[in-house]
Amino acid sequence: MRVALYPGTFDPITFGHTDIIRRASVLVDKLVIGVAINRDKKPLFSLEERVAMIKPEIDALSKETGTQIIAHPFENLLIDCAHDVGAQIIVRGLRAVADFEYEFQMVGMNRTLDASVETVFLMADAKRQAIASKLVKEIARLDGDVSKFVPPHVNTALIERFQG
Repeated sequence: MRVALYPGTFDPITFGHTDIIRRASVLVDKLVIGVAINRDKKPLFSLEERVAMIKPEIDALSKETGTQIIAHPFENLLIDCAHDVGAQIIVRGLRAVADFEYEFQMVGMNRTLDASVETVFLMADAKRQAIASKLVKEIARLDGDVSKFVPPHVNTALIERFQG
């Protein structure tokens, strides 16, 4: 069974993320969405809220693709999370050259820790390359319309968070 891990903070999940999830899911038998507890990033949404926002998206994509897709919160090293979920592959999405520089370093470190876990990069779809959770949050905070970037339930959560 080919198992892949797609890690991130998903704060919040965007259409860019769901594009990568959809495309990665057809390459493996099981896709684990690793929802990172990253205290350095100071997420807008709690871990539980982020997992709850991801669930409807991965349930729909699982039905669509026939691949088992699950959410798995983690706070340990990425390579240790890959071991925990039995992943032989780490999936990373790339939007721009700047993403590649950071990811290149991560791959080097992860390969040093365990060369048996391969990292696969998927380029963001051209229509989704500009979408970043950080920018989505900033637009929503300033009362802008982010409905083109996130699923409806995430849009609602953003409105409630910033207006509440």
